[in-house]
Amino acid sequence: MKAILFDHDGTLIDSEMTHFELWKTMLADMGKELTFDYYHTRMAGISVMNNASDIIRDFSLALTPKELFEKRRALTLQFLQRQAFPLMRGAKEALVFCKSHGLRVAIITGGARLAVEKTVSFYGVEDIVECIVSSDDVVKGKPSPDCYLAALSQMQLAPHEVMAVEDTEFGLQAAVSAGIKTVAIPTPLSANHDFSRAAGVYENLEDWAASLPQR
Repeated sequence: MKAILFDHDGTLIDSEMTHFELWKTMLADMGKELTFDYYHTRMAGISVMNNASDIIRDFSLALTPKELFEKRRALTLQFLQRQAFPLMRGAKEALVFCKSHGLRVAIITGGARLAVEKTVSFYGVEDIVECIVSSDDVVKGKPSPDCYLAALSQMQLAPHEVMAVEDTEFGLQAAVSAGIKTVAIPTPLSANHDFSRAAGVYENLEDWAASLPQR
C-alpha cells in the first residue's frame, strides 16, 4: 500500500449537518421544505451537481442543475469566508500518521475544491495532502468512480496500491467501482447505509489507523 485516499465531508471534516442546513435554507427561500430524512437518504455522500439534479426533479424547480449548483456554491463560499469546517475526531492525527508511515495522501470529494483547500490551509496540512480531486475536476461526481480514477491517474498509482476511506454508501460505491479497497467509517447520517462492500467498518479514524500494519 502506497497511498490513502480520504473522502472529505463526513470523513475528515464534520460538515454534513452544516451542508444540510445550507441546502434547507436555500430551498426554504424557494418555498420548498427539505427534510432531514430526504437529505441523509438521498443526498449525503453524493456530489453537489448530482444533488442539484435530484432536487430539481424531486422538488419541481424551474432551474438548471448548473444554476442550482452555483447558488449552493455561493452559500458554501460565504460560510468558508468566515470559518473552516471542524475536523472529525482523529482527522489531523490520521493525516500525520500517514505521512509518518510513508503513505501518500489524497482527498477525494463530491463537494467543491475550495472547501478542501480551506481545510488543508486552515489546519496546516499542505505538506501532507499531495492530491485533491473534487466535483470541479470531473464530469460525473460520486457515486461515479471518475473522481477516484482521476486521483489514481494523477498520482500514477494502481488501484491495488491504495486504500480509500469513506463514510457513505455512495462514496464507497465510487471507490469500489474504481477497483479500490475501501473502508467505511459511518456517521450518524450514514449509519443505515449499506457497507457490505467495505473491506472493514470502523467507529472512527483512530480505530482505523490502529488497524493498519505498522511499517
